[in-house]
Amino acid sequence: MTALQTFVLPECITGSSADKALGHALIKAWQTDGIFQITSTPDQELALQSALQASKRFFKMPHAVKASCLSDLSYSGYVFSGEEVTAGERDNPEIFTVCKDLPHTSEQVQQGWPCHGPAPWPDADYKSSMQNYMDELGLVGEKLLELVALGLELPDKNTLISLTKNGWHHMRVLRFPAESSSTSRGIGAHTDYGLLVIASQDDVGGLYIRPPVPGEKRNRNWLQSESSAGQFEHQEPWTFVKPVPRVFTVFPGDILQFLTDGLLLSTPHKVKLNTRERFAFAYFHEPHFEAVARPVLGSERDTSIHYGEHFTNMFMRCYPERTTTKRIHRENRLAHIERLKDEVFRPQQQYPN
Repeated sequence: MTALQTFVLPECITGSSADKALGHALIKAWQTDGIFQITSTPDQELALQSALQASKRFFKMPHAVKASCLSDLSYSGYVFSGEEVTAGERDNPEIFTVCKDLPHTSEQVQQGWPCHGPAPWPDADYKSSMQNYMDELGLVGEKLLELVALGLELPDKNTLISLTKNGWHHMRVLRFPAESSSTSRGIGAHTDYGLLVIASQDDVGGLYIRPPVPGEKRNRNWLQSESSAGQFEHQEPWTFVKPVPRVFTVFPGDILQFLTDGLLLSTPHKVKLNTRERFAFAYFHEPHFEAVARPVLGSERDTSIHYGEHFTNMFMRCYPERTTTKRIHRENRLAHIERLKDEVFRPQQQYPN
């Protein structure tokens, strides 16, 4: 494949003509390739390497230790190989998911909001490494959304980041085994449910993305009646994302497709196993849990997505047997989502048809 377009982010976003030109270039890269790269800074690279080493240590721990890193309050914690299913087939990575880490004393946890609770860290070192890395990526995410707003020529460069203040940012740390005689499947084809994905990988390689194809319809993963899982799994074109040192790869999620009324498409991607184990990080820069996302351009429809409902539905769909999902059902924690929606939605408002 040809090299992905690679950009360097400025120290700060002022709305200058250079910032606007960069924003336009980022959007054009997404519309052409579905993905682009940004160069990491020394501090970001240091945080990544620390997170990588801590993750390698974690995944070498005995299974009983890893399996104990589980919560019935949040979706943070260990996911064993085969627990996730995409389009009816089991995926093969081991995963540690890092969601917002909220103490038992926080108001939302005390009230029983779904998905709210402490992260079940294996130890303090792992917690520190993951949080430091996510803090670095949080700064990257805010810059990117400001640039995208400028590239979309929105009236205010803060339009998108107004959704992400105190955002529900989270991350998946993935260890893929080496391929075997029985399977080369890592993760099946899908799009990501969130706003913005910032990914990094080691030197092994295995990520494939599907660039935009003119006239191609992509399922809207924010609808309960539709899912992007498995879509285009065996249909070309798929582009191999070659590992490149000291870069992050960035692509849009479903909510950015929704916000832009399809001007930017959520990028389908999948993972194939390689000849040796592989490590990757997928960071999701997200709206805050109570945020309501509405199209920022191109749509006259009165439509919206409540982010907390969207996140909860996606994880319940992905992990129907997980202890967190069972507790949400058992204690009717979805009632808190309905209460939040009642505060901001008009009664007739629905998702788009």
